[in-house]
Amino acid sequence: MKTMRWFAALPLLWLAGQAWAVNPGQVVDNFRLLDQNGKSHELYYSSDMKAIVLMVHGNGCPIVRQAVPALREIREKYQGQGVEFLLLNSNLQDKRDDVAAEAKEFNVDFPILLDQSQLIGEQLGVVRTSEVFVIDPKGWKLVYRGPMDDRLSYEKQRPASKHYLTDALDATLAGKPVKVSKADGVGCLVNFPERERRTTHAQISYSKQIAPLLIDKCTACHQTGGVGPWAMTKYDVVKGFAPMIREVVRTQRMPPWHADPHYGEWQNKRGLTDDQRKLLVHWIEAGAPRGTGPDPLLGVKPDTNEWKHGKPDLVVEVPAYDIPATGVIEYQYPKVKNPLGRDVWITAVEIHPGAKQAIHHIIAQDPVVLNGQQRGGGSGGGNLAGFAPGMSPVVYPADTGVLFPKDADFVFQMHYTPNGQAVTDHSKVAFYFREADNPPKYPLHLTALVDFRFQIPPGAKEYGTTVSRDITRDMLVYNFMPHSHLRGKSGTMRVVYPDGKEEILLNVPKYDFNWQTVYEYKEPKKIPAGSKLVWNFNWDNSTQNPGNPDPTKAVKWGDQTFEEMGIGFVRFRYLDEEVGKPAPAQVTKTASNN
Repeated sequence: MKTMRWFAALPLLWLAGQAWAVNPGQVVDNFRLLDQNGKSHELYYSSDMKAIVLMVHGNGCPIVRQAVPALREIREKYQGQGVEFLLLNSNLQDKRDDVAAEAKEFNVDFPILLDQSQLIGEQLGVVRTSEVFVIDPKGWKLVYRGPMDDRLSYEKQRPASKHYLTDALDATLAGKPVKVSKADGVGCLVNFPERERRTTHAQISYSKQIAPLLIDKCTACHQTGGVGPWAMTKYDVVKGFAPMIREVVRTQRMPPWHADPHYGEWQNKRGLTDDQRKLLVHWIEAGAPRGTGPDPLLGVKPDTNEWKHGKPDLVVEVPAYDIPATGVIEYQYPKVKNPLGRDVWITAVEIHPGAKQAIHHIIAQDPVVLNGQQRGGGSGGGNLAGFAPGMSPVVYPADTGVLFPKDADFVFQMHYTPNGQAVTDHSKVAFYFREADNPPKYPLHLTALVDFRFQIPPGAKEYGTTVSRDITRDMLVYNFMPHSHLRGKSGTMRVVYPDGKEEILLNVPKYDFNWQTVYEYKEPKKIPAGSKLVWNFNWDNSTQNPGNPDPTKAVKWGDQTFEEMGIGFVRFRYLDEEVGKPAPAQVTKTASNN
């Protein structure tokens, strides 16, 4: 491709921002970003690699377009030698769909990590596209930064006489020092406006900007008696944890929200926006200044309400259970006699686990009574509500409910996980309901897309299964919930419409077992009859997964945490069904392919 003449007028400002750049010999901090296809990439996850190559990308840049084929040749040369190749796009103007479209047009088959907040490019000191960073995972130090070689210029190409990237890789793979660790190069300038505002970052107001952000996003968990490991009670505590806050924000571990923002609008989203992420990290990098004004954190009081959803209509105490210090406990199904003596429509459920540290989950079963016998399953798909870490009270959408017959008992599925200390569980479940003479308008349903036949190979970094479900009646979807165990990695729910068009409804690029999140649509999603729901889920059974119980074993479906699941729950109602006016029963077809 012929280069554009205006490049000749650009001054060579390679590594101009070195006051904030990572230079060879320095550690590259961990980070996590999504690529153009919505896949998660965490730098330190590649600790099993021998070298990581990160090249700066930019849409529309002729230098990048010329550099990518050469980078592909280098990738092929080092294939199988433990070198990972990634691209990094920090351009303000490059949006995800545009990046994906150009990558397809120019056959860019590298993951392009989208640094939309620019925090990663800022830390690396990126100035121009086509710059290459070589990172040694042993210690995470930068061993080289500069161009791949001296072949490219703004006006023409020439045969390469210096091969900086391959020389750096050869030295790193051989465990030797890199002779040329930094070199000048060419590329399109990347605009980092916050670099010009470094001095003003010290003026970010803790009182007016930072503390209110922490209250909005963090203190619900990080409070005295909360699930967070430490309480955000005052400025001094926050400043002490400031480096850790920066780390979990850059790796997007906190706040715990795992839906890809590119798909869907969720009413319960708790993640940070790019602007909020930049504000918090820039304040921390400026030294976390206290500034003037009151400390709003001092006014945050622990939530002492026993029931977050308000006074229950009925509280059921789960029979006490003695949990031993060690061992494997099969699922328990305690039953409690229904004291109501009448039909009711459940509209919300709040579960309070007793022995929190030794409970994986609790499910309040949805009963079906046939010939006087209560059975699992039913219109609600097997459960009224569940508790697992990260879950809030389950409140059904307005004017919906699940019928609970007077002849049914309350049955709970209890998954206990001994944690080294013998304890007795005293869990309680609160129910909120409407009387049968004042029912909701719509029956609510829950279904699950699941494959029971998968077998995850030992050591597999990514192994997936796909389940599809034909939709035979118009439905309105309210929420999704992925569920897996310790090897869960990622999941995607999509719909194939009757005309063949596909749409991703939910993408969870980095599933986290510790947070069993229900993703609630801001506006329910209509799925017409004739469509197909498709659920894809992936597991990580490798040594790179820090929570993996045993990467040497093949893993199948099982109830226990050291076994696996990969369920896609869908809560919905039928558009042709109202209470008292039931439509014909749903007929579904399920297909599985793994």
